[in-house]
Amino acid sequence: MAETAQVTEEQQTQESSPSAREEKTPAQSVEFPQAVDSGEQPGNASFDILMDMNIPVTVTVGRTDISIKRLLQLGPGSVVVLDRSVDTPVELYLKDAKFATGDIVVVDEKFAVRIRQILNVAPQQGDKDNDPEKKQNGK
Repeated sequence: MAETAQVTEEQQTQESSPSAREEKTPAQSVEFPQAVDSGEQPGNASFDILMDMNIPVTVTVGRTDISIKRLLQLGPGSVVVLDRSVDTPVELYLKDAKFATGDIVVVDEKFAVRIRQILNVAPQQGDKDNDPEKKQNGK
């Protein structure tokens, strides 16, 4: 048993030594071909593949804060009052970016949104006055 402990100790010493950890791997030099200018300007690539993709759109009707106690009391028939009036436009989001506002309508017995305004999706940094909703509300 003492012999097994000694062998195990020697293996651990060899594994933790720098020479055991830094095994030499042969390196090879590689030559890369020169990049050829295709003559196309950046941004002129075909977007056909993107045009057929679907992306999720989220519509926010309103928000509210509710206590855990009230949340646990909710059941069929409960009403949760939101922070917006019925004439306030809903917000449309792509991921976390608001891109439009609109009104809830009904089409073929399904909810739909009629777009009111497309917002500036990417305002310039530092340009907080570029938000169309703030301009519309006079803020």
